[in-house]
Amino acid sequence: MEQIRIETEYITLGQFLKEIGAIDTGGMAKWYLSEHTPRVNSEEENRRGRKLRNGDVIELADGRTLTIVGKE
Repeated sequence: MEQIRIETEYITLGQFLKEIGAIDTGGMAKWYLSEHTPRVNSEEENRRGRKLRNGDVIELADGRTLTIVGKE
């Protein structure tokens, strides 16, 4: 499982997708989420503004599983 470190309290799902390279720009988040449905803590999520916090586990359509590590 890959870990993504953040230095803030949270990161939005749209920012997260850009950070990991799944999308090139923040504007692509809406398109990405309409085509792919990631799972956050085992629940399907399509809101680009969803706040991801320390300990959240994100599963992407490409099979990658990532965990947020950061401020508690």
